[in-house]
Amino acid sequence: MTTAEEEIRAAARKRDRSKAAFERDDAALRELFVKWRADGYGPSDMARWSGMTREWVAKIAPDPNAPKKRVVRIKRSKPADSD
Repeated sequence: MTTAEEEIRAAARKRDRSKAAFERDDAALRELFVKWRADGYGPSDMARWSGMTREWVAKIAPDPNAPKKRVVRIKRSKPADSD
């Protein structure tokens, strides 16, 4: 094995371990957002504490007491081509 191959393989293994740790920690953080959002804490506070954006926190942990949004789709026909 060459030195380049050894270094690249070692870096790839290190990257895989880092990615797995990130995904594990990210899942734990998401669970905490959902838990505390259900307990009444707002996304602005949690965003400030975590360093995330308010929008991201609100997307991950929507308000459990908010009414469900209904999406109404209206089919529109294309206008006719005029000569």
